[in-house]
Amino acid sequence: MKITGIRTVVVNAEMRNWIFVRVDTDQPGLYGWGEATLEWKTRAVTGAVDDIAPLIIGKDPRDIENLVRTMHKHGFWRIGVIGSSAIAGIEVALWDIFGKSVGLPVWRLLGGKMRDRVPVYTHLGLGQIDAVYNSMSAGPLIERAHEVLERGYRAMKVVFIPYTHYTAPNRAIDDVARMMQDLRAAVGNDVELMVDFHGRCASAGAALHYIDALAPGRPLFVEEPLPPHDIAGLKSIAQRTHVPIAAGERLVDRWEFEPFFQARILDIAQPDLCHVGGFTEARKIAAMAELAGAGIAPHNPLGPLAGVAALHFDIATPNFVIQEEMVGAVPWYGDVLQGPIRMVDGHWQIPEAPGLGIEIDEAVAAKHPFKQEIMTATEAVMPDGTVVDW
Repeated sequence: MKITGIRTVVVNAEMRNWIFVRVDTDQPGLYGWGEATLEWKTRAVTGAVDDIAPLIIGKDPRDIENLVRTMHKHGFWRIGVIGSSAIAGIEVALWDIFGKSVGLPVWRLLGGKMRDRVPVYTHLGLGQIDAVYNSMSAGPLIERAHEVLERGYRAMKVVFIPYTHYTAPNRAIDDVARMMQDLRAAVGNDVELMVDFHGRCASAGAALHYIDALAPGRPLFVEEPLPPHDIAGLKSIAQRTHVPIAAGERLVDRWEFEPFFQARILDIAQPDLCHVGGFTEARKIAAMAELAGAGIAPHNPLGPLAGVAALHFDIATPNFVIQEEMVGAVPWYGDVLQGPIRMVDGHWQIPEAPGLGIEIDEAVAAKHPFKQEIMTATEAVMPDGTVVDW
């Protein structure tokens, strides 16, 4: 069996362009799909796929570990998140091919079933951009939270930490405390709540003020309280709070994760399969996390194929905790892909179809061609004009 071609299909989903990758083989009807979505870097990633593809054309698609090594090693330059995302799209498609070739779901090939169902969480508005990033007062926050619960979820993540610089204003701290209190009262104690800081605090001190304000609401975790490079700051926070700390969505390989695990900073690691290079690297990161006493909650606000890949990974990962998804990012989210995801009582069910069990409808995809993504990050400006982290 040999790889004969690799191509991308781009689907505009407003805030993001989904990048699907198809790998073809010389076996009639045998091909695989992966996803390489990277926010606001669409043309760079599709170009990287084209650049990387010649390294593995003609090779056996089932030699996945060696092909991943080839794509990393034979490019000479370290490839960063753009190259890693391109590799992820290809690598996931290779697992899809492998599973189809032997008639087994990918999770079987990853080691088999570790659990009978996969707990998931979504965002306000089910991931619709205005709801996610503009629920900054108690009224819309609680209304949208009830909508999530009515859809059968038992966990949700919110983003109501204000844009912040090196200090947290007293009024902002009080507003965060009040919103968490109101949200917890509205949803009850049986619903898991997570708060995404989005790396908006420039100092550990500012982040700790907000974390202290959130603590009475008992969040499952607070996510990215500082930008991802500030390892010392995150360690300081971890040593001064009992609230679980999650991070890792902007780290691209096990070498970037290693200092976080070494310092025992994270309670929850959040690799994104589309950004770390696919299953191969994500499994190694998960094993490192387990050694460091950390759980895994994969990042995934991306397209529907990324969700299916995460499902297979979650089933087979021992230290998995909960899975992120955003099925409401656009109204037609489920139209472009026929897949195995079925949610019952806040949990994805276990699929049995070979490979990933999906098919991309390219006719539907063609109705949503590439566009420049919506860049709400430009709103991250302080009243005095200082640009801060989105």
